[in-house]
Amino acid sequence: MKPKKSLDESRICIGQRRTPSLDSNAPLVTGLESASEHTAPRDRATSLLAESSMTATALPQRVRVPSPKASYRFEASYDEMFEAPCVPREHYHALHKTLLGLPPEELRKRQQAADLTFLHEGITFTVYGSKEGTEKIFPNDLVPRIIPSNEWTKIEKGLTQRLTALNLFLRDIYHEGRILSEGLVPRELVYSCRHFRREMRGLNVPRDIYASICGTDLVRLPDGSFAVLEDNLRVPSGVSYMLANRKVLKRVFPTMFRDYGVWPVDHYPQALLATLRSLAPENCAYRQDPTTILLTPGVSNSAYFEHTFLAQQMGIELVEGRDLLVHDNIVYMRTTAGLRRVDVIYRRVDDDFLDPLCFRPDSILGVPGLFNAYRAGNVTLANAIGTGVADDKAVYAYVPEIIKFYLSEEAILPNVQTYLMTNHSHRTYALENMEKLVVKAVGESGGYGMLIGPQSTAQQREEFRARILDEPRNYIAQPTLSLSRAPCLIDGGVESRHIDLRPYILMGEKVTLVPGGLTRVALRKGSLVVNSSQGGGSKDTWVLREGNGEDRVAKIATLRR
Repeated sequence: MKPKKSLDESRICIGQRRTPSLDSNAPLVTGLESASEHTAPRDRATSLLAESSMTATALPQRVRVPSPKASYRFEASYDEMFEAPCVPREHYHALHKTLLGLPPEELRKRQQAADLTFLHEGITFTVYGSKEGTEKIFPNDLVPRIIPSNEWTKIEKGLTQRLTALNLFLRDIYHEGRILSEGLVPRELVYSCRHFRREMRGLNVPRDIYASICGTDLVRLPDGSFAVLEDNLRVPSGVSYMLANRKVLKRVFPTMFRDYGVWPVDHYPQALLATLRSLAPENCAYRQDPTTILLTPGVSNSAYFEHTFLAQQMGIELVEGRDLLVHDNIVYMRTTAGLRRVDVIYRRVDDDFLDPLCFRPDSILGVPGLFNAYRAGNVTLANAIGTGVADDKAVYAYVPEIIKFYLSEEAILPNVQTYLMTNHSHRTYALENMEKLVVKAVGESGGYGMLIGPQSTAQQREEFRARILDEPRNYIAQPTLSLSRAPCLIDGGVESRHIDLRPYILMGEKVTLVPGGLTRVALRKGSLVVNSSQGGGSKDTWVLREGNGEDRVAKIATLRR
């Protein structure tokens, strides 16, 4: 019997490109049943599998044959696994050895097992306007991203500092406005932000915490340092995929996961629940156990899987606007046992749609009278209304000054250089160098409203030039960053792809960062856009405990013998 070749025997570095060589006569296995002339999709799960190009490429029965002449792409960007060609970083040694020792067929099986887990558990997201259908299985990659403990310590301190300062900023602009009076942040910039809510002026929120849940996007620069790309304080999403990735990786690599000494993340739902409860109104009848619910826009929302997942994990009710009513400035939930008072609402509905009596009158997603109950202090909304002003991409440029103003500290995590289109010299430079820059709309997310200069056409640049001149307040520009790369399983081989990191920060009675986050991957070759709506995926993020150096690598190597 001919022995299977390992990746090492093929003389390939982990991450080298493979040339597809698939036997056309071999049947494809979906994991549900073999494909044959009389086989047809039988249920929603099978249909989703057929729609997902990611899953389809991950499930051929015959492994794709690697090409020994192909090489892993090392560029100017920081490589997460390798410090030099074929030389893994210290904290990646054990993972590198494990992957080299696995036959290609075994890697294929493990990727298939991971994909089927996502399929059967309904881990999906929605892409609006897609020709292939709106609901997609969330693409995941098996090779984890590893962060040593010393790097995570700095990230944790930096994000705690940042969210603390942003909450002080939000309280200030809705009350005294000291930072505006001193001119450190232009008053016009804040008041012209479409997420600034005049209705929130003078309104006190529990513990003065406006943003209790935050997802901050970090990028690693070519020198290995981390920088903040943007803050997400309105309705940050993606944490369910972080938890799903971890659940899958623990099944696929159980022994390695245990031996590596990775900090757990599965306590996030309970940490979130504790944070929400700590923000209960002062007049709450049961301060230790306030009635907490999750308000969702409904099944058509792109993050509906996450809404259902988090509500289930926290053990709270998932409701839509029609399930709630307001009477005498008290919010009630309709139940089979009658009306039940609600104390805390974890809302996944944007400000504009929360209350048709106060904001958009055509909204059918919100609850009439909700803002009056909120203003009366009878219910808590997390995050608070009006927090979007702090994640405006133009306000982002001032965050280092905001930190220094409120905390008298220098920012631990720096910003990316940002050009404001309201500034004449910035705008002139940006318009003359659009082919080198990334232009973003200040209020957009999900990779929309963005121009990546080096990958754009002359026509696209002209269109954005006209938009900038028409609405300079609505745009900023940044240098095109060389995001760090990490190895990913692509079409049966291992190739490098650009990644970022979104850790999740909770602020209530205390600040909590679950060690890890959502590492988002630009799966399309050469792409810098990691958003799932733009073809991106994700991978598990392993934060190592203290002492995960050569001693642990040696221990794992011994266990492998």
